[in-house]
Amino acid sequence: MKRTLGRTGYDVSVIGLGTWQLGADWGDVREEAALAVLDAAHDAGVTFFDTADVYGDGRSEALIGRWLEANPDAGVTVATKMGRRVEQLHDNYTLDAFRAWNDRSRANLGVDTLDLVQLHCPPTSVYSDDAVYDALDTMVDEGRIANYGVSVETVEEALTAIARPNVATVQIIVNAFRLKPVEEVLPVAAEAGVGIIARVPLASGLLTGRYTLDTEFAADDHRSFNRDGSAFDVGETFSGVDYASGVRAAGEFTELARAAAPEAAASQAALAWLASRPEVSSVIPGARNAEQARANAAAGSLVLPDGFDAEVRDLYDRELRESIHPRW
Repeated sequence: MKRTLGRTGYDVSVIGLGTWQLGADWGDVREEAALAVLDAAHDAGVTFFDTADVYGDGRSEALIGRWLEANPDAGVTVATKMGRRVEQLHDNYTLDAFRAWNDRSRANLGVDTLDLVQLHCPPTSVYSDDAVYDALDTMVDEGRIANYGVSVETVEEALTAIARPNVATVQIIVNAFRLKPVEEVLPVAAEAGVGIIARVPLASGLLTGRYTLDTEFAADDHRSFNRDGSAFDVGETFSGVDYASGVRAAGEFTELARAAAPEAAASQAALAWLASRPEVSSVIPGARNAEQARANAAAGSLVLPDGFDAEVRDLYDRELRESIHPRW
């Protein structure tokens, strides 16, 4: 299944592929395994890859660039992000900086024009700066990028960006454990024609239902080192959910998913729940191996019963709303 990616006009698969895992912060993923993930995702119908210049300091982009060179007719839309390789100060977001970051990403990906570039969760004040959008428009005029969007941490940042006439997409954390964007962002984006890219759709793996209180993550996995938000916004790790609370809620979600779709994994139900929303252009789960990539892609064709959405909302209201809803 494909949908239009907001104001870009591109048609992309409703289940895409996030490639943070292929760069860094999720434990080691060998180059051969990373390329196998890209192969498997594409073979399963995925036509949208999302990356960033900071993932592995360019490793993720470079791997996708190698894959594109080997698959020139793949028909894949690639979105990247920029801005997180420097100190997070508003003054660093200038046209000269954008051009330098863009040169590096184009070289990594092996293309002259990037399909979509997103500001990568910059300081909140950046989203309101006319000069920033003027610089992005200049990048389009110069043929460096075809479209631009933003990646955000909060609902308020998303709404600020959606009001801009040339913002094509907004990437935001949204999943069964993060419902505020469903309530406050998705309807506004749809009205404006802005595409929604749903990231962290499995709450960093919590919604797979496979983790327990005894699960251990590698030292270089952000699920170990960023639980307190010391490396970057804590909302990026387990969707900001306290781990013990998340494990408990995930157990209940798994039971709901098993009843709703006995043939599917809990992760597939979580992805299908997001993909069923017409306001969402693409959901971008990551994958550490080819099997995960194929399973994620299959979720795009999973149909859930009508009552499942109400059950998800009830679980959120009971277990998570109070601690999560006010924060992002």
